[in-house]
Amino acid sequence: MYAANFRRWDFPQRWLPAFSSYATPSPARRLAETALGRLLGIVLPADCRLCQTPLHSSLSRIPVCQRCLAAAEPIQAEHFCAACRTAFLNPRPLDESGRCYLCRHQVNRFDAAYAFGSYDAELRELIRIFKYQRVETLARPLGRLLSRALPREEAFDAIVPVPLHWRRKWARGFDQAEALSRELSRHTGLPVIRGLRRSRATAAQSARSQSIRRKNVAGAFTARVSDLGGKKLLLIDDVFTTGATASACAAALKGAGARSITVLTVARADRRGWAAVTQKGVYG
Repeated sequence: MYAANFRRWDFPQRWLPAFSSYATPSPARRLAETALGRLLGIVLPADCRLCQTPLHSSLSRIPVCQRCLAAAEPIQAEHFCAACRTAFLNPRPLDESGRCYLCRHQVNRFDAAYAFGSYDAELRELIRIFKYQRVETLARPLGRLLSRALPREEAFDAIVPVPLHWRRKWARGFDQAEALSRELSRHTGLPVIRGLRRSRATAAQSARSQSIRRKNVAGAFTARVSDLGGKKLLLIDDVFTTGATASACAAALKGAGARSITVLTVARADRRGWAAVTQKGVYG
């Protein structure tokens, strides 16, 4: 019984912040961490939260093995909307400029959207562990994936996280978009602006149609900054599903003077298997 409980403590991940440097360690430090990690793994072993592989080889505050961290792959598709980057099975939903129905009819208020990978398999599980099991240290590797998805040809003025309502932030213990924004700032040098406030709590968006999602978040965000002075902003969140939340955030930021909003997320829901564009522009 006690051995089973020890395996759930994740001792090396939680209790040794001094050994959690993400900089490349020296050979001596790497050897010391490996030896101590193996010793602690014998006494208080911990397993990868995804594949259950024992984490004996090194000390880390991330309870996920390197193989699972490296398993996330960039999203692949032959046909993307030129603006929101929605993937399609064929080019029929796109006009001559490569835009989908929602973008060419300006339903989306943001100007572009990028994501690293599809919200499935290992990437989905990493995000779920990050958010719902409060493994905040996963912000580092997920932030690296954000950086890889960043459009290199674009220049931006600042980063703005999509905010949680204060009650949800209090219940969860942290704001995942803020954590990801700080990590992206480390990679890019861009400042993080808390430019948005979630002015009212909204119902959970999962399992809702796009039209209901948009009604759910309409007017839910207000700008905390009165004048954004024509800035080009990166709007950061963990997952892009239909774009309803991102669009509501972009509307508030543009109302405060932002010139353009580019959405950047770790993952996005891949709707190619079941979504279609209807005449009303709703992905059903």
